[in-house]
Amino acid sequence: MTSKDIRTKCIPLSVTPILFMFLILAPVLSDAIKLNCSEPNQPALLKALTAVFNLSAIRPVMNTATRTNVSTFFTLYGILGVDEKSQLLLTYLWLSYWWMNEFVSWDPIQCGTDRISLPRDKFWVPDIVINEFVDEDTAPPVPYVYVFSDGFVHDAKPVRVVSSCNLDIYTFPFDIQNCTLTFNSYIHFTTDVKVLLGKSVENITKHSKMVMTTMGEWELLDITSNKFTLGRDDGEPVDELAFHIRVRRRATLYVVNLLIPSCFLIMVDLFSFLLPPQTVDRSSFKMTLILGYTVFLLIMNDLLPITGNSIPLLNVFFSLCLALMVASLLETIFVTNLLSSSCNFSPVPRWAQVVVLQILGRVVCLPQKTKEPIGSDLKVNTVAPQQIADLEPPEVEEPVEESNAHLELRNMSSDLTAPRLQVEQHLGGSQSSEEWMQLGFIIDRLLFGLYILFISVSFITIMVIWLNSYSQ
Repeated sequence: MTSKDIRTKCIPLSVTPILFMFLILAPVLSDAIKLNCSEPNQPALLKALTAVFNLSAIRPVMNTATRTNVSTFFTLYGILGVDEKSQLLLTYLWLSYWWMNEFVSWDPIQCGTDRISLPRDKFWVPDIVINEFVDEDTAPPVPYVYVFSDGFVHDAKPVRVVSSCNLDIYTFPFDIQNCTLTFNSYIHFTTDVKVLLGKSVENITKHSKMVMTTMGEWELLDITSNKFTLGRDDGEPVDELAFHIRVRRRATLYVVNLLIPSCFLIMVDLFSFLLPPQTVDRSSFKMTLILGYTVFLLIMNDLLPITGNSIPLLNVFFSLCLALMVASLLETIFVTNLLSSSCNFSPVPRWAQVVVLQILGRVVCLPQKTKEPIGSDLKVNTVAPQQIADLEPPEVEEPVEESNAHLELRNMSSDLTAPRLQVEQHLGGSQSSEEWMQLGFIIDRLLFGLYILFISVSFITIMVIWLNSYSQ
């Protein structure tokens, strides 16, 4: 028995099929590392790549322990819109992926070119997805990829991204939104596929601002990124690359159509306090303003965002404006009633005299006027005859005529007592009516001051939020 037969018999039967498969695929794999072209043209290169097309089902590495690095970057071509109700960001991206295919390599001089575009389904393509993607991609498909002579593959395609985003519209319309797009392999672990940043975020932001044509009411501020590894339930980590897109709303439209008209109506209602409160024209004027402001809010309702997470500060401002208008109308009705029917009211309660007439009166610069008690002269004149009678000497006897005169005077004094009491009661009622009128004027002046304070604070707050949004 020869030595060749001995070596053949030493090979186990279970290994023999694997050995035969290796002998068949070995020429193909060796050619995949360095392809040879019969002519320096694309048909010859395509013929040489035919053997590689059969390997598109597997990851393009010679050793399975080798990790495929996928360089990822994009260009933000357009911001299509933001849906506050559904919490969605609509963008249009130009995606680019780069990775190494170890099965492909050729001499660009021998094959006549250093790159060739081939159908995507002829090569292995990484399963990179955007985690925040929540809708179907309606962008036109790109069926080709670029393959280079050194083995690198470039995949570029447009994507219409409808991504979920946690929108904070509290400072609407001066809000800045920060949305995230996370790229990772859907099925491969970190040991198989690693997602890398293919271009600096500064260049991505600069190029996006240069080519962006569709922004609408949104303006791109910047794009940042960070890398992290996320562990799955089975314990295997997945490599992820997150891009953070910051966009700012253009507030000019909302300032012109919402804030300025609302401020005009509030200013008109403020100056309506200069009308005399005892006239009916003031209350009817305020009712017309409230009706006009309500119609204005109904017309501009489509411009306001609708979401359940938070209430925009602008909506609170509009609600407070409407509440102040209603409060001013109710105050006008109350003051008009006080000024026209105060004579029929009971005296002002003690607590109202202290809180309103004394304390609030000084605050709004309408202090209570101090008056001397009315009717004191009548009391003095009434008591004078009695005092004169007491000062007369008792031992001197008066004539009969003088005694009759004193008696007549006493009778006249008793007859004048009833009219004097009626006059004092009338004067007391007039003083109570004046106190009610003073109370109405103080309340009117107080609401006027609150109106001015509210408008000042609102204006300062809006300007600070606006300037703060543009400083970022």
